[in-house]
Amino acid sequence: MLKAGLFGTVFPVWPAGRLPRPGALAARLEAWLEAERDQLALWLPVALGGGIALWLALPGRDSWLAALAGLAGLALCGAAIGTGRRAGRMLLVGGLAAFAGLVLVWTRADWVAAPRIDRPVVAGVAGRIEAVERMPARALTRLTIAPDPGLSMPHRIRLNVDQADLEGPVAAGGRIAVRARLMPPAPPAVPGAYDFARAAWFLGIGATGKALDPPRIEPAGGERGLLAWLADRRARLSEHIEARVTGASAGGIAASLATGDQGAIAEEDAEALRRSGLAHLLSVSGLHVSAVVGGVLLLTLRLLALSPALALRAPLLLIAAGAGALAGIVYTLLSGAQVPTIRSCVAALLVLAGIAMGREAITLRLVATGALIVLLFWPEALAGPSFQLSFAAVTALVATLDHPRVAAFAARREEGAAIRFGRGLAVLLLTGLVIEAALAPIALFHFHKSGLYGALANIVAIPLTTFVIMPFEALGLLLDTVGIGAPAWWLVSQGLALLLWIAHTVAAAPGAVTMLPTMAWGAFALMVAGGLWLALWRTRARRWGLLPLAAGAVWTLLSPTPELLVTGDGRHVAFVLGDGRVALLRDRAGDYVRGMLGEAAGVDGDALPVDALMQARCSADLCITDMRRDGRRWRILATRSPYRLDWNRLARACASADIAISERRLPRGCTPRWLKIDRPLLARTGGLAIDLDRGTVTSVAEAVGRHPWSTFRE
Repeated sequence: MLKAGLFGTVFPVWPAGRLPRPGALAARLEAWLEAERDQLALWLPVALGGGIALWLALPGRDSWLAALAGLAGLALCGAAIGTGRRAGRMLLVGGLAAFAGLVLVWTRADWVAAPRIDRPVVAGVAGRIEAVERMPARALTRLTIAPDPGLSMPHRIRLNVDQADLEGPVAAGGRIAVRARLMPPAPPAVPGAYDFARAAWFLGIGATGKALDPPRIEPAGGERGLLAWLADRRARLSEHIEARVTGASAGGIAASLATGDQGAIAEEDAEALRRSGLAHLLSVSGLHVSAVVGGVLLLTLRLLALSPALALRAPLLLIAAGAGALAGIVYTLLSGAQVPTIRSCVAALLVLAGIAMGREAITLRLVATGALIVLLFWPEALAGPSFQLSFAAVTALVATLDHPRVAAFAARREEGAAIRFGRGLAVLLLTGLVIEAALAPIALFHFHKSGLYGALANIVAIPLTTFVIMPFEALGLLLDTVGIGAPAWWLVSQGLALLLWIAHTVAAAPGAVTMLPTMAWGAFALMVAGGLWLALWRTRARRWGLLPLAAGAVWTLLSPTPELLVTGDGRHVAFVLGDGRVALLRDRAGDYVRGMLGEAAGVDGDALPVDALMQARCSADLCITDMRRDGRRWRILATRSPYRLDWNRLARACASADIAISERRLPRGCTPRWLKIDRPLLARTGGLAIDLDRGTVTSVAEAVGRHPWSTFRE
């Protein structure tokens, strides 16, 4: 007989002493897959992404080969079951797709391999400027340079130049000669921090640094490539917009909406946008491309429809869709053609193709197709927060609106204007809450923080940006061609002032941000799997996705917070206190280091200097701090200057300490009771997170493994 389970799934209940026959279970599985047949194709990009994720998560070559063998075995199991059954086809196709994903990202990582420097150097750099990123809020210009052959340098270098050292605007395609201090691309400073070395590997960047002198720059000649010309137009457009909008950050936001250039946004305003859940408005992605494509399509359709002859004889929808597609492509190129923008443009083109063919425009199949295209061309994008956040938001939105109850509630009907407005507002709030819930695990995994009021802020901010700021910005640019765009720019300035007010108000609200320390890979994988199970199935079996989702959430909440964080260079140590505060070894640490260590510790607030702690005894060169955990006292010794210390004093201090930390090589006579952390150890491990309660140490090297961008020595 049959019985309904806790999650609504019907399953057989067998009499005592009798087990279900394998044939009955197989038949029931086939019946369920038959009911879900329209959803099976949605799992193809998931399987491809699963193979990519395996390569990124597993540590090295042996484990990658083992994973390939396991995926091949899974595909063979599917073939053994038989392609005449849906279960067999799913295993076969899913195993092959995951196998292909692992091979694809492994091959791409080898394909883009380029030389890198292995230690800091001061050298002369001469070459061609490939890209220019203006950062007026930091008084910097960031250049991507292709050095001349024969200089024994990486193929591509990213260099920061002080704005004061530049005589004027810099355009891509020109030549530069400058003396600079260069560094290898930085790995994560502590476990869970951003891995720039991985991003730089796939971008072909082999060194980063800062110009030490004013550079000598020769403008590009008459022959420049299309990309260099577009980059120059983009920079000029950003400068024009920033000059027309009142307010420094407001001008930067307006420029980012048009060109993706965020360099003119003050850090305090950018942080407020992040904390309020509005940071997605800054990067040119789905919202911006959709607004441009949809606006051009609608405008073209309305203008053409003014002609009765065209309205009766011409395929106006097809023509308007073509105009929208052209506008989307031009906007993508003008905004720098970054991967998120290209991804959004591809999705928009698929939507337009569906409209032109008379198909439903936005479906989960469209989302899956877009994800599949991106992963095939840029498999490394899977690891980035941009890919995960954008596709999670769209998938959650479409899946929610496709739910029968939500679709029935949101359906058009004859009713009063007030009720219709309230119904639309309720749907907007519901979708906002669902999207925030879908994005929260991703934000916590990558940034260790998630805004709680983002859904409410976006209810106002998204319509304000889409229907007020961006249209009037486009109108201002159009009217500027005849010199009468000032009124439109005034309206843009007022809209951006309101947007910033919303961001600062929401960011300052009590409990606006949830902070968590570094999330375990396993917990994140469980939550992603549960979310996909909920979103992609349609029968009541989808509710089983709540189990891995809840398990991942519980795992995350129960994960211990490290008591000590040591950066990979050994210079900075964060002491995580039991009362939700963090103290830093060096009180002159920069804002980036303070923010990064606070996020890794799951602490939202300003860090204290370790000297302020009663249990710390510090001098200019040495600091000894006592920390109590579970009734045990831990003594930590840390050096904080490069000057030589008295050997006898240092040896005695080491002998009385449980942990000794230094950015330099500690002498052999320094023998702490438990752990000695110095330059030789950090060269092998990278940054460390230490859990005193459990006596465990987590290293950056463990997370990076033996991937091609790893710089850690055995």
